[in-house]
Amino acid sequence: MNSSRTFKPTSSSDANFYRLFDIFAIFLAFQSSALFYAFEHNPYYMVAVLGIALSYLYSAELFSTYRSWRAGKFRTMVLCAWASLLTAFAFLVFVSFVFKFSENLSRIGIGLWFLLSIIYLYTWRFIVQLYKKQRRKLGLNLRNVAIVGATESAVYLYDEISKNDELGFKFLGFYDDRQPERLFENSIKHDVAGKIQDAVDAARSGHISVLYIALPMKADKRIADILLQLGDTTVDVHIIPDFLMSNLIHARIEHVGDVDTLSVFESPFIGAREFIKRTEDIIVASIILLLISPILIAIAFAVKFTSKGPVIFKQDRYGLDGRKIKVWKFRSMSVTENSNVVTQAKKNDARITPLGGFLRRTSLDELPQFINVLKGDMSIVGPRPHAVAHNEEYRKKVEFYMLRHKAKPGITGWAQINGWRGETDTLDKMEKRVEFDLHYIKHWSLWFDIKIIFMTIFKGFKNANAY
Repeated sequence: MNSSRTFKPTSSSDANFYRLFDIFAIFLAFQSSALFYAFEHNPYYMVAVLGIALSYLYSAELFSTYRSWRAGKFRTMVLCAWASLLTAFAFLVFVSFVFKFSENLSRIGIGLWFLLSIIYLYTWRFIVQLYKKQRRKLGLNLRNVAIVGATESAVYLYDEISKNDELGFKFLGFYDDRQPERLFENSIKHDVAGKIQDAVDAARSGHISVLYIALPMKADKRIADILLQLGDTTVDVHIIPDFLMSNLIHARIEHVGDVDTLSVFESPFIGAREFIKRTEDIIVASIILLLISPILIAIAFAVKFTSKGPVIFKQDRYGLDGRKIKVWKFRSMSVTENSNVVTQAKKNDARITPLGGFLRRTSLDELPQFINVLKGDMSIVGPRPHAVAHNEEYRKKVEFYMLRHKAKPGITGWAQINGWRGETDTLDKMEKRVEFDLHYIKHWSLWFDIKIIFMTIFKGFKNANAY
């Protein structure tokens, strides 16, 4: 559900319409379930309906359910709505048990209400989507679009337009002043419709509804000239970030008084997002620690009686904003290296104890890090922490390496479940790990964390590269 490559998604112009129909669908589902199952209304149901409506709207904002979906996937839009609904009903179940009024609610009735809500939320969206598609097939509600600049970003945009007919875009072509040999190589196969001025003239005459400017940042004067010429028209103009801007970790508009600024390197966990992330960590870590406490005790005894040394190994790591933290692990080696030079574990490493090899392959040695999460040093999901010595080495070799510290280090992460864990014996392996880490930070959402946690359960604990 990662909707934007660079900036935060904007709200849809139909957002209020969608909110209204969503709440209507949920209320209709409640009435239908009451009719089908014939349970009697009482004040607790009224509290439940109000609670579901409010928590659904809140969850919908977290999942960006009401972003602009003209340039999005219908499947993703439905999944966002369903995820918001699931969160709302989970909240209702939690509150009903905490305040002990669950016995006043029909479990079958609530279950039926949930299932009908899923159906209704999908059905009315499907009808609206079908209506829009039919209009666009008839040539109605189509918008003529053109791209200024045959660059890498332009080709990426064109590919998205061409494979998503439901967008309702009619592509008119690329416009560029450069010679063919200077254009982006993948754009050569596409015919260049004309010069940049041709696109400006077509926009001014009303033949182009939306104009995308995909020129490099260094062409600021040319971009300014285009904007000045289109300043007295009603054409929609969008500037597509070039390759550098598209890969910034967290680009968004900020304000300092009356001055607008573009944040480039910044943690996404600020304000409400920081609260949501911390709440998620405390709840999940507490539940897991309660469940695995017998395992922790058993492993601790096993480590103590199978090799000499401490049970817990505390190693220096970089935490949020590069601050040093102590990360807890079950000792898996006969030595406890924590110096300026740390040798990564390799296959058949003589330092690894027999029990330690099993713990490392299954990631059981990392279970004490849930205590780090409760302390606030780490998070359930985030970039895996590296030894300080490795940080100092790779920050000089991998571009934007230290930006992975714009989030708390995690027990699991997007890189790990995609196979980039364990030994990084080549530079390209570390580059791929950093690439996935930065993707996670840039596109963080509560849903993304939940997805990573579930994927970790099924495939994240064992890896052939972990020694």
